Amino acid sequence: MRGSRKFHWEGIHGNKEPDQASWWQPEPTRSLQLIAASGVTHGDPIIDVGAGTSTLVDHVLAAGYYDITVLDVSGAALGTVRKRLGERAGHVKFVEADLTTWSAQEAYALWHDRAVFHFLTDPNDRKAYRATLAGALRPGGQAIIATFGPDGPERCSGLDVERYSAASLSAELGDTFELLESVDDIHRTPWGAEQAFVFCRFRRTSL
Repeated sequence: MRGSRKFHWEGIHGNKEPDQASWWQPEPTRSLQLIAASGVTHGDPIIDVGAGTSTLVDHVLAAGYYDITVLDVSGAALGTVRKRLGERAGHVKFVEADLTTWSAQEAYALWHDRAVFHFLTDPNDRKAYRATLAGALRPGGQAIIATFGPDGPERCSGLDVERYSAASLSAELGDTFELLESVDDIHRTPWGAEQAFVFCRFRRTSL
């Protein structure tokens, strides 16, 4: 399953221009708002997981943050980001890995995930995600996780997804993560379709 996941996403990112994908955002406004609300300093370590070809890293660098890790299972996606960033790519740590089998080598102040978690339909993969998140995030650190909302699509990129409310996502993460805020959001795809998302910001407790 995990090998097939990499094969799937290499195909997606290798055969589509970034702005042809349904999730494309020229500016990830909601994510940037929640990062600002988290209060992390410019020197705090930040990781964007399942980043794909997102422009979040461009905007975070432009905002003055400088300890940034970008993780994705697709080497093709990371290559696109490196090329787009040019010289600025030297200020970013790139990790090609499946999140469900990866172990962090440092403790992050902020974890950002826009749309990895909702692809994890297997309970064992969700358990592995929670373990990775708990191992990667320092106590008191924050996690911004966005998924399709209750009225969002049931499938994306040829795959089934899970849909969440703020309450059900919080319950899925468990007592180790305290829900600080949630925001319902409508994403408009490049061809004008609307997709319901929920963005949640959590704090890792000391449990």
